Amino acid sequence: MRLIRHCGELTSDLSGAVVALGNFDGVHRGHQAVILAAKRIATELGAPHGVMTFEPHPRAFFNPAQASFRLTPFRVKSRLIEALGIDLLFQQHFDADFANLSAQAFIDDILGHCLNVRHVVVGYDYVFGKGRQGTGALLQKMADEGRFGFTSVPPEVAPSGETYSSTAVRTHLVEARPTDAARLLGHYWEIEGRVEHGDARGRTIGFPTANLHLGEYQPPAAGVYSVRAGIDKGATTLWRDGIANFGRRPTVDGGPPVLEVHLFDHSEDLYGRHLRVALIDFIRPERRFDGLDSLKAQIAADALQARAMLALRHFPESPGPLVPVAEP
Repeated sequence: MRLIRHCGELTSDLSGAVVALGNFDGVHRGHQAVILAAKRIATELGAPHGVMTFEPHPRAFFNPAQASFRLTPFRVKSRLIEALGIDLLFQQHFDADFANLSAQAFIDDILGHCLNVRHVVVGYDYVFGKGRQGTGALLQKMADEGRFGFTSVPPEVAPSGETYSSTAVRTHLVEARPTDAARLLGHYWEIEGRVEHGDARGRTIGFPTANLHLGEYQPPAAGVYSVRAGIDKGATTLWRDGIANFGRRPTVDGGPPVLEVHLFDHSEDLYGRHLRVALIDFIRPERRFDGLDSLKAQIAADALQARAMLALRHFPESPGPLVPVAEP
């Protein structure tokens, strides 16, 4: 997959692509339907297939003081999109100038002059341009005038009746339902980042941890999770089972929220390494203990439960970014 950040980087072999438009935060099953519809049309037309997304997320641009909410920062999102077999990912910088671009100017300047799109694919509720005045109806009008082809993908609904949406995924995570979030995503939700130095207290009680700060990620419910952790090994990712606590560590110091990950049967030093942590099951809420002995006993019990939970699931040795999650 080619990553393009500026129009000048677009080569002739990628001009005239079928392009899916959207923020695609989470790359959930509904997003995948839009992206794969573009891929199917591109295959039929013999054209390149691409995705255009926006960074920073428009919601963060318009309200920078709001709490963190991202399901997939750009690095994660691009990896998930690449796994769908896309030729081109266009990262459109979202700044004040772009925010003031009218819907018609977006069509003329970006879709037309910059990308020379052959066909545009959007979700049923996609809007664009200053004041969100651009809609599927406007894109259809352009298609009727022969500017490009156009497809609007209807909403995708889970067997449970729930519409696939980033908002629904966030709700499941906040309410301690990572498995339900995964069913909507079509893959387990991951937090990734560089392992930071902590106070090493976990090592003193027999449960060394790798610590990650969430940054712009949506915070999940505070508590203990069974996890799968992927250790960056250059061209490959080594996956290991483990347990993690997300929260403020009230027994120890009540500091800022942090994700503390303990990997089972693993002794390698992870400081400074890049780690991917997929939340699999919620075990219990975070709580304060009387002291380190009580905390150690509870972690031991939690670890046994996590091992048992993970043993009931099948994970390929190298699952990649799109871990298949069965619908209920």
